[in-house]
Amino acid sequence: MEKILALDVGEKRIGIAVSDTLFITAQGVTTLERTNWREDVKAIRELIKKHEATEIVVGMPKGMDGSIGPSALKVREFIAKMARFITLPIIEWDERFSTAASERMLIDADVRRDKRKKVIDKLAAQFILQGYMDFKRNIEQDGRNQRENKNPNDKLQINYKLQLPNG
Repeated sequence: MEKILALDVGEKRIGIAVSDTLFITAQGVTTLERTNWREDVKAIRELIKKHEATEIVVGMPKGMDGSIGPSALKVREFIAKMARFITLPIIEWDERFSTAASERMLIDADVRRDKRKKVIDKLAAQFILQGYMDFKRNIEQDGRNQRENKNPNDKLQINYKLQLPNG
């Protein structure tokens, strides 16, 4: 059964999330403590095998203006190294606000700071993956709508009734 694996790559940790087989929900799986890139890639390969992943989504830490800064360049360097040992499609996905949203959710749930630190990365990976899957589902739905209605206004024209005042 196909699944998508998502990575939130940081300097110290990599948050991991996986999709369900229908690509509807994302679940945080684990957080890898980074050692060196070879060990990181080895652990990711094991997770790919374990979860039967067919695609990888990697969060790209862009600036608020969409720019690629030093953190994003480090993630791209990691992706380039990983791609030498992993043959699956690797998709970069904008991760702006994923960590902030994860932090806010944990604070709202009254999770203590020490516990937040342990789960924040896999929760951020879950946010990244959920955003990616929702986007893909919306694009697919838009494509189906366009195929069904060559003119998207057709339904409006059919359902439109002109109401004239009496008299």
